[in-house]
Amino acid sequence: MRSCAIHQPNLLPRLSTLAKLYAADVWVVLDDVQFVRRDYQHRARLAAFDDPKQQQWLSVETHLPYGRATLIRDAQLADPQRTARRLGQLPAQHYRVSPHWALLQSALDPVVHTVGEAAGTAAVAEATTRALLNLLGWHGTIVRSSALAVSPGRSVRLADLTTAVGADVYLCGTGGLRYLDRRPFTEQQLNVHAFRPPIAAESLWAGAARISALWALAAYGPSSVVAAFDTLRTAV
Repeated sequence: MRSCAIHQPNLLPRLSTLAKLYAADVWVVLDDVQFVRRDYQHRARLAAFDDPKQQQWLSVETHLPYGRATLIRDAQLADPQRTARRLGQLPAQHYRVSPHWALLQSALDPVVHTVGEAAGTAAVAEATTRALLNLLGWHGTIVRSSALAVSPGRSVRLADLTTAVGADVYLCGTGGLRYLDRRPFTEQQLNVHAFRPPIAAESLWAGAARISALWALAAYGPSSVVAAFDTLRTAV
């Protein structure tokens, strides 16, 4: 069966988000909904390499041309050059002591070098996520919701997007389960699978719903993260 995950573009995504995308055959980038400054489209929590409880925000300054009504796809980088510097410097400051830093740096450097050419915050966030998925050997497909014709309504929209990309299964995170109406999925003969990453304070899943996946990749290495993700993917 073909599965999809529908998620907003996140800057250097959290491990729980990255795991859900990795488990899907298709990532539908939800880019045509309202930009929310309190969310993760333009920021990420970087955890200290030796203590994930110590955290620092990496934020990129974002201009909303239409005010609060601005859609994610229309949000603009206020200072692309400063964004490039922050993306290049802060992860290095946190994780260059890691034995896996060379791999992380090789994945992130191409994104940093192209930030100056990108005007959109969403494009940069999507690029950081794509870089980490590529590092883990993900071979799925990425589609943007703005390119698909769907019906309005939160759950109906999600069901329509699932059908539009030819998926049979919608992977729903724990947050989405709280509001999801399953009826549109049933009507379209779609399956909803709850995606619940482990909660473990002393493993690579420490802080998985809060901090960027960079910490787990630096502390445990891409191979260990892939093994953990493959275990979850098999259960889906």
